[in-house]
Amino acid sequence: MELNQALRSTGAVRDFTDAPVPGHVLYGLLETARFAPNGGNRQAWHVIVVRDPETRLALRDLYLPGWYEYLPQMEAGLTPFAAVTDVDAEAVARARAPEFEERGTAAPGFAENLHEVPALLVLLADLRNLATLDRDLGRYTLVGGASIYPFAWSILLAAHDAGLGGVITTVAIREEPKLRELFAIPDHVVVAGVLALGYPAGKRATKLRRNPVEWFATVDRYDGPALSDRDTP
Repeated sequence: MELNQALRSTGAVRDFTDAPVPGHVLYGLLETARFAPNGGNRQAWHVIVVRDPETRLALRDLYLPGWYEYLPQMEAGLTPFAAVTDVDAEAVARARAPEFEERGTAAPGFAENLHEVPALLVLLADLRNLATLDRDLGRYTLVGGASIYPFAWSILLAAHDAGLGGVITTVAIREEPKLRELFAIPDHVVVAGVLALGYPAGKRATKLRRNPVEWFATVDRYDGPALSDRDTP
């Protein structure tokens, strides 16, 4: 697949056929993704391929509580679990989690069927090997992810090129202490997400919707003029 096409068409896929992802295909995705950019080439990632049925069910069960708190926040027009948010409105929304659990039980979707996804990867990050330059700023830290999430994106790009689809989800991290126990994760390692992969069911999206460049790019200042394709430096 031509690179520009891949970058414009690798959307989130959450609906898969029952076809398994062969081990050699999964290995090939990781073989390609390992060349992702990362700070100091320390490659602070670790991947757990989850195959045991009981472990998959346990992962699903740890995913669902956060999912049922996530959905009502979306319905209320909030960004779920945002670092800057209306905490009172969030509390009201999250209190509706039992209602959304009932909905999920009645009409199971991706979350309820997570254990049946053909390939499940738990993505970990070794904190000893992340240059977290915003560590001491007294705010939400973000920088360390720059050495981990390009690897996840490379897996998704490689999957798209191989005819698969997938998505990275971070919902299960709400239960990280229990994930540590489930997967025997050491203290210096944290969970960065779960990747769900498989062969897409039905026709996959070929054109994604995103805001235009003028919406997010400005010149010189946050409140500067929008960057335009007609600009001349």
